[in-house]
Amino acid sequence: MFSPVEVGSKLGTGLLSFPVTHFDAEGRFLEADYRAHCGWMLEHELAGLFAAGGTGEFFSLTPDEVGQVVAAAVAETAGRIPVISGCGYGTAIATDIARKAEKAGADGLLLLPPYLIGSNQDGLAAHIEAVCRATGLAVIVYNRDNGIVNDETLARLCERNANLVGFKDGVGDIELMARIQARMGDRLTYIGGLPTAETFATPYLAMGVTTYSSAIFNFLPEWALRFYAAVRAGDHAFVVEQLNAFVLPYIALRNRGRGYAVSIVKAGMRAVGRDAGPVRTPLADLTAAEHEELAALIARVADAAPVAA
Repeated sequence: MFSPVEVGSKLGTGLLSFPVTHFDAEGRFLEADYRAHCGWMLEHELAGLFAAGGTGEFFSLTPDEVGQVVAAAVAETAGRIPVISGCGYGTAIATDIARKAEKAGADGLLLLPPYLIGSNQDGLAAHIEAVCRATGLAVIVYNRDNGIVNDETLARLCERNANLVGFKDGVGDIELMARIQARMGDRLTYIGGLPTAETFATPYLAMGVTTYSSAIFNFLPEWALRFYAAVRAGDHAFVVEQLNAFVLPYIALRNRGRGYAVSIVKAGMRAVGRDAGPVRTPLADLTAAEHEELAALIARVADAAPVAA
């Protein structure tokens, strides 16, 4: 078990894994397949594993299923790296999920935006604080969509909640990120969380965002690690080469359908022979033609240079 301080420190040291959640044709969770996938990911160097996060279809899982997925991830990681559970919805459900994640053995919580409705800063702060106080787990706030806290709110929350250790940005507001980083400094670990985070990794690194959530890691782990190493080493030539060769065409395909940010990852799994089953509705899988296009794209970069020592 990692303490909140240890979670914050560890997550900033390397790439983060956000495994998909495996389902059968009827949408039932396949624990054995999921554990096998987590085990395969753990054969590579990672700083943390986020179970039942956005890529893991948190929004399609029941609170009990979140606990089941997290327990499976915890069992497979066996204390090697922190396991962070997805958490969200309204405050009552979010605190319930937080307690279920703690019981399942999670080391931390990734707090996604509340369901559907907007709120002012006081309401968001009360929601985040309730989750922080529901357990002793580390908490990472995910700024995105209808749950965007500003630097002043975040500073107040950090003063009152020692277990609030991370900030994940899914907005892309450079001014807000600059204000938060300037104000909070190393009090928080900063995580890049815009969809297909590789696109923004280099500029965000300059702002103190030392890590990001790589959904691509699910099906191209060696490539994802090589790209991350190039970003951290300032290998601009390799980064630009791979943006053009893979990331930007991948994004163009992802943008063809709403919800494809998750669906395309499961399609990538299928393309490399590690089928994780369909996405749950209301998401939809890629078409057969789109799947073939993705498979051809993956094949072109699957033999990218090995991870630098």
